[in-house]
Amino acid sequence: MGSVTRVGVKVTFLRMDKAPATRAPGLPPGCQIVRAQSPSVPFYRYLYNTVGADYLWWLRRTTPDDELAALLRDQSVAIYTLYAKGEPAGFFELDARSWPDVNLSYFGLMPHAIGHGTGFALLQAAVDEAWRHGARGMTVNTCTADHPRALPNYLRAGFFVVREARETWSIPNSLNMRIPSRLKL
Repeated sequence: MGSVTRVGVKVTFLRMDKAPATRAPGLPPGCQIVRAQSPSVPFYRYLYNTVGADYLWWLRRTTPDDELAALLRDQSVAIYTLYAKGEPAGFFELDARSWPDVNLSYFGLMPHAIGHGTGFALLQAAVDEAWRHGARGMTVNTCTADHPRALPNYLRAGFFVVREARETWSIPNSLNMRIPSRLKL
């Protein structure tokens, strides 16, 4: 497997059992969300790698292209991209393979889009999209490698904590990821 860096994270698993009653403000002017009808592996990797670079999103980086292509072809998996002034600014992935539960598998903003008031509106759009299709539950997980506002925003959106777990990840050094020293074991 090659050399790895071991990191320790606390993972928080969250759930939502009904659509939230409160509404977030809409997206700022110049922003729109577009569902990719048939996302290509390179486009998905661009979104995943760019959004997740600072948060140790590494699992899909190690997924072979053919496996990732099969996932992206699955009609139960949907990729939505946030565009701000015509360029990608973030994305979310909804996985309904465990229907009637929908998992918010990935969610985040591009580095240049953080701090401009779009994050919570994008999260609300993801939640709305899951419930719009008749989901009976929604799940998401976050960890101590994610942005510090991730967990508070999930709670604000209506998710509740189901459980927490400590995990040790072995990040392949070949990925050349920036690993915060606070997470290294």
